[in-house]
Amino acid sequence: MPLPPPNDSPNARTQAGTAAGGAKAGMFVTKDGRNVLFTFVIVSSLFLLWGFCNGMIDVMDKHFQEELHLNLSQSAWVQFAHYLGYFLMSLPAGWLATKFGYKGGIIFGLLLVAVGGFWFIPATKIVAFWAFLLGVCLIASGLTFLETVANPYTTVLGPQQFAATRINLAQSCNGIGWILGPIAGATFFYSKDAAGNSTGSQTLWIPYAGVGVVVIVLAVIFYFASVPDIKAEDDYRLDDSSADVPHSIWTHPHFTMAVAAQFFYVAAQAGIFSFLINYMTTQPPPIPASWEAKVEHLASVSPGFLQNFFLGWFESNKEGYLCVSNKLASYLASFGFVCFLTGRVTGAGLLRRYSAHRMLGLYGVMNVLICLAVFCKLGWFSVACVFLSYFFMSIMFPTIFALGIFGLGARAKKASAYIVMAIMGGALLPKVMGFVADKYDMSRGFIVPMACFAFVAYYGYNWPKYSKAESLHGVSTARGH
Repeated sequence: MPLPPPNDSPNARTQAGTAAGGAKAGMFVTKDGRNVLFTFVIVSSLFLLWGFCNGMIDVMDKHFQEELHLNLSQSAWVQFAHYLGYFLMSLPAGWLATKFGYKGGIIFGLLLVAVGGFWFIPATKIVAFWAFLLGVCLIASGLTFLETVANPYTTVLGPQQFAATRINLAQSCNGIGWILGPIAGATFFYSKDAAGNSTGSQTLWIPYAGVGVVVIVLAVIFYFASVPDIKAEDDYRLDDSSADVPHSIWTHPHFTMAVAAQFFYVAAQAGIFSFLINYMTTQPPPIPASWEAKVEHLASVSPGFLQNFFLGWFESNKEGYLCVSNKLASYLASFGFVCFLTGRVTGAGLLRRYSAHRMLGLYGVMNVLICLAVFCKLGWFSVACVFLSYFFMSIMFPTIFALGIFGLGARAKKASAYIVMAIMGGALLPKVMGFVADKYDMSRGFIVPMACFAFVAYYGYNWPKYSKAESLHGVSTARGH
């Protein structure tokens, strides 16, 4: 499928001077001449934080299946608790950001994440499913504040035509966190003692307590840092009381459809991320014995600190076939997020040149085809397609976000709260995917994200019709978003 062509509409050409002026000013220079690169850097660190926490959630899911003897649908309560926090706190987060500015919202969110992280210490002593779910929900509630504030904030830290590029660059840090999260999860959730017994329930608190310490430090940095409260462009004149136009964000279909698109995208993302370990341990073809021998050789010739990394990659299943172990599957989750990060970095570059809504539509179509290939169980090709899905999911969240809040002015903070609330899709749809997988198998469960990606593709290709952006905004939206 060819790459979408750069926007070359007559309106885009007539406004080339405006776009060029923004480019000369720099990607991180505001209209009043302030260079906000440092602000962008520290805000981007928040994206790494929630990527790390989300990455651990996906590994925790499989841990509870084995420790508490849960099926796939039951273990999806972990995702439900995580995204419930987003649903409950998104509107309060939007209100707080509007009342106290970006800085106040960020600091409050960091402190709430710290509370959730430190809660895992007593939760490990309680050793009850509800206690861990509470910790997951508390952390997610804090992350809601950070996402509600940080996502729209990156879009106003410089010229508007680079809004989608900036948010995708910041979200690249999210990708780094996604890579590190499963590694930490594999280390602490699947740890074993000398006798080979699992000690994951006793060490699960360690990475979360570490998160608590880090966010306290970040809160101090943000308290003393310069975080200007920059107002977004009001292309739809929502803040003009004398304008004869609707003043509700819900009257703008490009926003309302973005809420729906984000719901379905996060639903698909959460399902694939949550069940990757289940997929990798059950669906690939049998592992050749020679692979195990090669890995054991690597372990024997590696330095001591690397030997544990290679040990335990494969194990025999109930049928006696050699398959991927939970430990290796966790490492493969990190590899998936390497693909995700690669997509984010390359996508940020492509969005400087190609139409954002067409890129979103193209990536959505690619993921529909990829999920279909996984559903059809085509051996190792389907396994490879799972990792390709990570690549093509990469730009979806930030691009939907940028397209959804386009031109909403000061209302962008409120609009972002509703788009973050749409993350609730990640709480509901994985349970459906888990139900299908319990009834059939994990490959068949990919029919659920396939339908979700179809809606995302529809929104991407139809965004100009919903936004009427070229008639309302001078700079080409294709090059800016």
